[in-house]
Amino acid sequence: MATTAIPAGLQDSIDRILKGAEGYRVGVALAAVGGGEPRTYGDQSPFVAASTGKLITAAAYYHLVETGEATLEQKLGNYNAAFQLKSMINRSTNDSWHLLRNAVGYPRLIRYAASIGIPYDQQNLLTPAEMALFLTQLYSGGLLNREHTEQLLGYMQNTNVEGLIPAACRPDITVHHKYGLLNGNLHDVALLTFRERTYALAIYTEIADSTDEAERIQMIHTLTETIVDAVFPPSQPSG
Repeated sequence: MATTAIPAGLQDSIDRILKGAEGYRVGVALAAVGGGEPRTYGDQSPFVAASTGKLITAAAYYHLVETGEATLEQKLGNYNAAFQLKSMINRSTNDSWHLLRNAVGYPRLIRYAASIGIPYDQQNLLTPAEMALFLTQLYSGGLLNREHTEQLLGYMQNTNVEGLIPAACRPDITVHHKYGLLNGNLHDVALLTFRERTYALAIYTEIADSTDEAERIQMIHTLTETIVDAVFPPSQPSG
């Protein structure tokens, strides 16, 4: 099996990139699926997770389905829960998020997050490391059964916004991701797969009182390209 080690030299490369973040904060976490705790870079204090927090709600609802407390067929709004889950993740629809959070209920949502090692509450705050941990658990099947895992991952492909982490990845890398955009928060979190190896990558950025995203989009692209080239060298042999 291919190694899932994170190259030691990546720390210096990312530190150099993060020095270019003037007037805003950036937090990065990278974790190999099956490879232990996330490696962290930059600001690791909590960020407003924006729409990346929708992944926690989705997993919590699927968990209720698996425990028999909910179904995918039950009506939420004008459609069923299955429709709302896809719309919330693939199209990032806030109305769907509202319906699903109400169906789960905040107390159960908070308990579910705590059960998978993530402190979470109604403020929707997450650190990059917490999100990377969530993603590795999701991909490895530690959160949901195989059917629901594959369904949720499927919704994380070909989304309505592909211009952040996916845009900076080579075409030979499979990307499952969820972006977040709210006020000064611009984030993307992803699972990146090349051959037999998968890594979780979370990039959170925040700036106060600004709608100018161009510099932070470029930061996300540069970080992604650097990380991808480090963990998936394009010239590496197969096997």
